[in-house]
Amino acid sequence: MDQIDKKILRILQTDAKTSIKELAAKLNMSKTPIYDRIKRLEETGVIEKYIAVIDPKKLSGGMFVFCSVSLEVQKLKEIEEFKRKINKIPEVLECYLMGGANDFLLKVLVKDLDAYHQFSSGKLAALDNVSQIKSTFVLDVVKKNSEIPF
Repeated sequence: MDQIDKKILRILQTDAKTSIKELAAKLNMSKTPIYDRIKRLEETGVIEKYIAVIDPKKLSGGMFVFCSVSLEVQKLKEIEEFKRKINKIPEVLECYLMGGANDFLLKVLVKDLDAYHQFSSGKLAALDNVSQIKSTFVLDVVKKNSEIPF
């Protein structure tokens, strides 16, 4: 990856709807090499996907909760099973396998406290092998950024 690729990525991270024509103009290049570079970045997995970032408060409200989850058994089979099941739960936006005191950290979006209670007791605690859930409720989002610095 060279400096031009990095410039393309910086622009697309800021606005994924930037057209090939606009990128070419900003980088003082023709459209074909820009297109080829983007295709290569997509094919190699550097660019995973293009998304719209949505403000949940503008849709139906909602609250974010971070859940630290500990498993009873931390063997590979049990970890993989938890990962497979957690990927099917729509309230879970992000899931990280952690080292340290807890096994997983989840970022969860629910409508309200009642919905979180239903989620935590009805879905999360109901999963096999879950031994402990610690919840932290987000009061305010101070910084939110999906741009990767490089």
